[in-house]
Amino acid sequence: MNKLTKYEFGVLESPKWVDYEMIDSGNFEKLERFGEYIFIRPEPQALWDRSLSNEEWDKRADARYQAESSNSGNWTIARGRNFRQGWMLPWKYKECEIKFNLKFTAFKHLGVFPEQAANWTYLYNFLQSIQVMKPKVLNLFAYTGGASLVAASAGADVTHLDSIRQVVTWANDNANSSDVSGIRWVVEDAVKFVEREVRRGNKYNAIIMDPPSFGLGPKGERWKLEDHLNDLMKNALQLLNHSNGCF
Repeated sequence: MNKLTKYEFGVLESPKWVDYEMIDSGNFEKLERFGEYIFIRPEPQALWDRSLSNEEWDKRADARYQAESSNSGNWTIARGRNFRQGWMLPWKYKECEIKFNLKFTAFKHLGVFPEQAANWTYLYNFLQSIQVMKPKVLNLFAYTGGASLVAASAGADVTHLDSIRQVVTWANDNANSSDVSGIRWVVEDAVKFVEREVRRGNKYNAIIMDPPSFGLGPKGERWKLEDHLNDLMKNALQLLNHSNGCF
């Protein structure tokens, strides 16, 4: 494997996120605090027993997600809770300060994946370290834009791509709330976009991708990870600018 950067991959750690907390997990669920609110959400990998009692979970939670199918469900707000739909969650690291607009979705997500925070700190430090005046970053399957906002805050020229227009709009709202600019917003199929970028001869200093196992493209195209991953990775490697720092 070619050595692309001076960074070596290992266990990534990030500073404590004061506005997010994993309170407990177990019995295939997790109890989390997002800002001022606490939620119960499914977690298929939480195979162990809970540390806190079921009564304590119910006492603390403001709302709970209950799945109705493999990709849809509903949120139940705890009785007596004065819950405000739509709130903001800040994340800070060094000179970077971004804000996520959170809300309920039918897919159990709230608009941010807290486990990605360690990757955001890595990305920020990488972009600050390379000798490139305006690094180019391509964020594929970019969702609500955490990595895009961090990259732009680090001084990068960012292309943010997702196949769902509403999600790209959500990411744009996060950028506006965070007072972050320098992001190109693209609603497109990732595989087709990368193929065109290869033909155009475009290059990037960093490419970020966190593809789903299954999904739909902007025109209803069905995405299945194992059908596309090999070609996508080979084309993405052609887009990396090996003459400067890249990962």
